[in-house]
Amino acid sequence: ERREREQKLSKEMAEKATRELEKMQLQEKAEVKYKEWLKKKRAEEAEKKKKEKEKEKEREAELQEKKARSEKIFKEWLHNARNKPRPVLNGYGFPRGNSAGLYFYYTYVVT
Repeated sequence: ERREREQKLSKEMAEKATRELEKMQLQEKAEVKYKEWLKKKRAEEAEKKKKEKEKEKEREAELQEKKARSEKIFKEWLHNARNKPRPVLNGYGFPRGNSAGLYFYYTYVVT
């Protein structure tokens, strides 16, 4: 009986040791996989930031180009506006620009 108990105990200890060893190996594998995943994730984030910076630079370049174009068009318009004839100050064919003497029924406001 004693030998049987000792054998049983040693067998249980061996099984326990093998289970712990397997658990440790599994944990190491999981840690290695996690490190690989983390490395991959960081590389993806770096790539994403790089693309965002490139897009921002493109937007800036487009804005600069748009601003330069609009400024050029404004200067051309300003140059051409000087050469255009001035409008008549009191136009519309009426003295001082309004119709004196022609009154409609709706122009009077009743208070």
